[in-house]
Amino acid sequence: MGDGRPYPEHGLAARDWASIPPRQLRLDQLITTKRELDLHSLLAKDSTFYGDLFPHVVQWQGSLYLEDGLHRALRAALQQRLVMHARVLDLDAR
Repeated sequence: MGDGRPYPEHGLAARDWASIPPRQLRLDQLITTKRELDLHSLLAKDSTFYGDLFPHVVQWQGSLYLEDGLHRALRAALQQRLVMHARVLDLDAR
């Protein structure tokens, strides 16, 4: 678990993430950038209704940082899934 974003600002707006195709990631490879978890968001059935269906992950210096989608990742783990689909912005390739 991290506390904040250790990678540089990438400048992507929420709508820009849609151009990145989702790919499958193992949950144990992800490092969260958020310290707190909102239980109401975790249990909400429509938590992705207004947002992207796929979590946003930033790859930087070989690590995968979960920028958005902590609640979806936790739900996947609680369902005993080892992987989930996410959009990955590769800052290492820039």
